Amino acid sequence: MSMRERIETDLKTAMKARESERTTTLRSVLAAIKNHEAEKGTQGQTSDEVVIELIGKESKRRAEAAQAYEEGGRPELAEKERREAEILQAYLPEQLSEAEIAEAVDAAIAEVDAQGPRDIGKVMGAVMPKVKGRADGTRVNAVVRERLGG
Repeated sequence: MSMRERIETDLKTAMKARESERTTTLRSVLAAIKNHEAEKGTQGQTSDEVVIELIGKESKRRAEAAQAYEEGGRPELAEKERREAEILQAYLPEQLSEAEIAEAVDAAIAEVDAQGPRDIGKVMGAVMPKVKGRADGTRVNAVVRERLGG
């Protein structure tokens, strides 16, 4: 079963169980998938890798919205966004720990023979494809900057 089919099945289950928050969240993910397909002209042919990437973007968007609501003094809306992000996390691969990210960064630094802060772009270019979907770029960038003294 593809990721898209899994989401569609889970959406039907959530609708039958009258889980409104889950239903809304899954509908928004399916809308993002359909928008991507319309953009690319690949109706119903989105790979699992792309679906995971889209879910990651939706999850990150909700985390950012939760932070903005929190800063704006709207904790009830922030909590709603966090719950939606949590629903989406169930569809993403297990996230890498800080130690695993550091290991991948160290390997990339050796691979591109990075010497200092000016090589951050090279290291990011080498490490991101290896950790795609399993680590947030912001976390990876922080480790790269720490290692290269940037």
